[in-house]
Formats: sequence, C-alpha cells, structure tokens
Amino acid sequence: MPELQRPGQAQQVVPVDRSRALNVRWFKACWQRVIKAINDAGSSGGELSVSATARAAAVDRTFLYRHPDLLAHVHLAQERPAAESGNPQASRASLQADLANAQAQIARQAARIRQLEGKLSQMLGEQAWRESGLGAPEDIDKLKRRITELEQEVVNLGRQLEERGEELDAARDANREMIAQLNGRSRGNAHLGRKP
Repeated sequence: MPELQRPGQAQQVVPVDRSRALNVRWFKACWQRVIKAINDAGSSGGELSVSATARAAAVDRTFLYRHPDLLAHVHLAQERPAAESGNPQASRASLQADLANAQAQIARQAARIRQLEGKLSQMLGEQAWRESGLGAPEDIDKLKRRITELEQEVVNLGRQLEERGEELDAARDANREMIAQLNGRSRGNAHLGRKP
C-alpha cells in the first residue's frame, strides 16, 4: 500500500485507503453539521448567513463556498419565511423590499431637508440684509400698497372726468338748441311786430 505524507508533519505514515476514509468521514461530518446548522437557524429564527452557518457548524466559510450545493441550501433558507415555529421572521425578499422603501424614504427626507435649508438660508439672508441697513425699508410693502391705491384712484378720477366731460358736452348741445329755438322765436316775434 502506498503511503501519503502531509506537509509539515515529520515522517508520519498514513495508508492511502485509511486517509481517504478519514477524509470521507470528516467531509460527511462537516456536511451534516452545516445542514443541521441551517435547519436549526431556520426553525429557531436565528441568523441565516454564510458566516453564521459556518460558525454554527464549526467549519470555515470556504467550505461552504467550495461546495455550491451547501451554499445553495443557505441561500434557499434565507429566502423562505421562518418555519411554523410561531416566530414571525421576514423573508429575505421582504427585508430587501423594506430596505428599498427605507432608502427611498431617506432620499425623500434628504430632498426635503435640502429644500428647507435653502428656504432658511434665504430667510436668514433677507433678515441680515434688512438689519444691515442696506436693504429696502421695512415699510416698502405699505408704500407699494399705497401706490396701487393711488393708481386705482387716478383711474377712477379719469373715468369721472370723462363722464363729466360727456355731461358738459350734452349740456352745451342742449343749450345751443335752446338758444337756437329762442333766437328763432324772437325773430318770428320781431317779424310779426313790425309795421309796414
């Protein structure tokens, strides 16, 4: 029987068949511990990750990465909801959806904060401008309102002037007609009172 030497061991001789048998037993034991760790974490609601499973099974994470079927078991257990143990645990997909919603909410809140910061900055700038004396007087709004009132008053007075002008024109026309009628009567009366 050929013998196999391991590096770093001094002259230890292990038969190849025995070594192979030890490796197979070790592999089966590791495999069973990993499956048990996955099942235990799934039923108890414990952490289901590669690191946690490797810790619970007392194997290196590389053992799981070297065996894709075990890695697939871990990922499948992460995606399915908790067992019927009565312990409510969210599935990986629902946690990812919650995470996406939380990130969207954070983005909306960050945008709102930026908006409020801009508004606060503008208001503080205006206040500093007014307090420095460089800005317009505080009663500028009153002056603007007064200007608007006076402009409206000018428009109203203009309308009244036009109406009075029309009334005056109508009175002049009526006066001319009356004078013309009086002149026509007085000529007729003067013509009648003459002696030939």
